This record gives sequence, C-alpha cells and structure tokens, in this order.
Amino acid sequence: MPFTIRLHRLILPLAYFSSLGLLLTPLLLSVGPAYAEWMLIYQDTQLGLTIYVDPDTIRRKGEVVKWWELYDFKTIQTLGDESYLSIKGQHEYDCAEELNRSLTRRWFSGNMGSGKVLGPSSFPEQKWVPVEPASIGQFLWKFACAKK
Repeated sequence: MPFTIRLHRLILPLAYFSSLGLLLTPLLLSVGPAYAEWMLIYQDTQLGLTIYVDPDTIRRKGEVVKWWELYDFKTIQTLGDESYLSIKGQHEYDCAEELNRSLTRRWFSGNMGSGKVLGPSSFPEQKWVPVEPASIGQFLWKFACAKK
C-alpha cells in the first residue's frame, strides 16, 4: 500500500483555525478602554470652568439623584503643593430637602480627567449639606432634580 497524503485532512484543520481567527478578530479589536460620554451642563468663561455629567451614571432613587461629574478648568488649579486641571467626582443630590454631598473625588493633572491622578478621596461618612443659594451647587442641584 503506497503512502499518500490526504489533502482534506491537512486543509480542513487550517480552515477551522482561519475561520475561528476571522470570528475572534473583530471581537478582540472592539475590546478597549471604556470612556464616559460626558455631557456639558455648565460653562463659565470668566472662571474658566466647564462642568460635565456622565448621563449613563445618573441614578434616581426616590428624591435622591446620584451621578458622576467632571469639572474641567482652563487654568491650573492647586491642591496643596499639587496642580490640577480637572476633577471627577460622584455626587448625590436630595431633591426634597435641597441638600447635596460628595461621595468620591479625584484630581487629575490634565484636562477631562486625563494625566496623573493626584489623589482619590472617598467620603463614606460625608454629611448632607444645604445647597448654597445662587451657586454652581444650586445650578447642579436644580439640573439633577429636574431629571425625572
């Protein structure tokens, strides 16, 4: 009996592997860092401040609204001996009592939450504080509480 190479035994496994590669390539290419789609809600050119909210993080439970905010500055700000250009924080607003509180906050050396992280801060026991009249905080409280 002569020795023969059966071509279908060689090609068939290669076809399976190449098909698998074609299926996995788009999946692997689509995996990457997830970036928040920030929605501009406040801008003050005199202060050089723009405030954004991540609409995907807005949660309302009864009269309390929770979301992530991003404060972006045009000029360098300072925190102790560190300088920063943006702050990301999670905040809560009590719509019934006109109160707010910070849950967490991070300072970034670059704009739009980029660059070096200067210091994450959590405020697990942060007490509710009244919203200051005619302030940016009142604007944010009104904006948050208008969302039903």
